[in-house]
Amino acid sequence: MSGLELAAVAVWSFAVAVAGGVVGLVLGNLRLPLFAAVASSPAAGGGANIAVSGISAATAGAAHIRAGRVNWTLFGWMAPPSVAGALVGGYLAGRVPKTALLLAIAAVLFYSGFDLLLRKPRRARVRAEFSRVAAVLSGLVIGLLGGFVGLILGSLRMPALLRLVGEPASRAVGTNLAVGVCVGVAGLLGHLPSAGPDWQLIAVGGAASIPAALIGARLTGRLSEPALIRAIGFVLLVAATGAAIQAFV
Repeated sequence: MSGLELAAVAVWSFAVAVAGGVVGLVLGNLRLPLFAAVASSPAAGGGANIAVSGISAATAGAAHIRAGRVNWTLFGWMAPPSVAGALVGGYLAGRVPKTALLLAIAAVLFYSGFDLLLRKPRRARVRAEFSRVAAVLSGLVIGLLGGFVGLILGSLRMPALLRLVGEPASRAVGTNLAVGVCVGVAGLLGHLPSAGPDWQLIAVGGAASIPAALIGARLTGRLSEPALIRAIGFVLLVAATGAAIQAFV
């Protein structure tokens, strides 16, 4: 890779990590096209993207943990099926057309983004018990889809946490990133036996993502609940556009 390509990777990884840290998303689908283009092979770029996603999620997640924005009980219900789904999806990757999957994911993201932006603001539902069934099923299905396309898909997990599980946005942000770390580790391990990731991309993208994710996570606490939900909705629309473009590239 040339110096210009590495600089582009660093700048874009920084920008994506800042936005992701604010709204509790990894946004790997926005990083993946660049990684795949400059890596030694698309598979190596995909593996590096998953690794950087995990680094970004772990960094921002640590800041959210210190701020008390992670629901550990919900994490315990959602993380295991998410990892299991990602492993199964990775094993079955290639047997389902990725274009169709990415278009379906883009459609769900567009709907979720517009739903969060256009629906009238309402108070967060504070309840003693979240929906365990929704947490397990959404984690499994989203993990499976992510395994198919090589993404953590926190952008799909976030609207599920808000609308199906019933978690307030302030805690859904940190919980989503914590689950994303587990899925990212599982995805990286799944790439090691076949095509190893591009370690140079991991080093550059990871180094740029760490400070950016911390900056983004610190900005989260400055947003009100309605403002945070609107920010999540806007970023979901950006992620949906990225998924749609990726389906045809």
